[in-house]
Amino acid sequence: MSDELLERRYRRLLAVYPWEHRRAYEEEMVAVLLDGARPGQTRPDTADVIDLIGRGLRARARVGVCQFTEPAWADAAAITGLLATLLLLAAAAEDLTDRLVPNPDVLPYAQPTGADLLDWLQVAGWFAVVLAALIGWRLIAGGLAWAAVAAWGILVGRNLLDQPGFTVSTLPQLALALVAATALTVPAAPRRAVSVLGVRRLVVLVLAPLAGTAVFELSRLSDADYDLVGPVPVYVFYGLLAARSETLLWLYVAGLAAVALALLVSLVTLAPPVRVRILVALSPLAALALVMDGLHTWPGAVVPLRLDEAALLVLAPLTTFLTGALLVRRREETRRLVALGRAAERE
Repeated sequence: MSDELLERRYRRLLAVYPWEHRRAYEEEMVAVLLDGARPGQTRPDTADVIDLIGRGLRARARVGVCQFTEPAWADAAAITGLLATLLLLAAAAEDLTDRLVPNPDVLPYAQPTGADLLDWLQVAGWFAVVLAALIGWRLIAGGLAWAAVAAWGILVGRNLLDQPGFTVSTLPQLALALVAATALTVPAAPRRAVSVLGVRRLVVLVLAPLAGTAVFELSRLSDADYDLVGPVPVYVFYGLLAARSETLLWLYVAGLAAVALALLVSLVTLAPPVRVRILVALSPLAALALVMDGLHTWPGAVVPLRLDEAALLVLAPLTTFLTGALLVRRREETRRLVALGRAAERE
């Protein structure tokens, strides 16, 4: 009876190992552990518990890392890295345009200051990353993206205590930069994103963010509440778009919807394993947006973040990605086992 109880407890501990490892070695490991047990022993020794859990977690980590070298993950990473850098380039271009092309209807004291060297560097830097990714210089593209992440830490992250609201408001761009840098670091064949996308999807992927930027800029140039004569009516769409006539506002909305639809179609038509992984790679951005919406921060806020809020901002995106990757792996492994079972039944 004691041997059966000890065996059950050892098998529970072995559940920490990946199922592939258990399928190959579980019986052998259980036999060795039972042979080394003391007479009448009913519980695993503390040393055995620590050793089994440690080795099991390391085995799971190795399996988890290896899965990201699979062709589907490599293809998804190449496309995700290119898409993220294109979005960052569009955002940097929009910020630069805001400073170079002021709204003529905005009073002079409310106009933004002119562009500085940092504004130009952002555009030039992300353009260089996009160009390197398209040419196939993966190491250069990844290195530049990580340099941008480091620059955020130096220029913005250090102000977390003094200007928490402003720092938190920049987190979406930081998260997108982290996604780009991580995706571009995943080993892949040169110009893999171009090969997988094809010419049509690549053109859509490049033009869609720029078209969206154009829509936002046209909206910005028509959202002044006052002109040189006096107040004017302004129609607003969820704080994203604005226009002085309802018809023009809906034209902006239709243009932005067309851009989003074109981008979505270009990604949905990819192979299912690749598009699912792209969704998982981008899921941390959605998790971060939900957390930030719950925090109700604004750029001028001076109230420091609580420890639990800061932890949530970090852990929610990471947990979302890891959960998505695990679900993808489980789903595909289940399908593989079902296919093997059906093949065995036919034989």
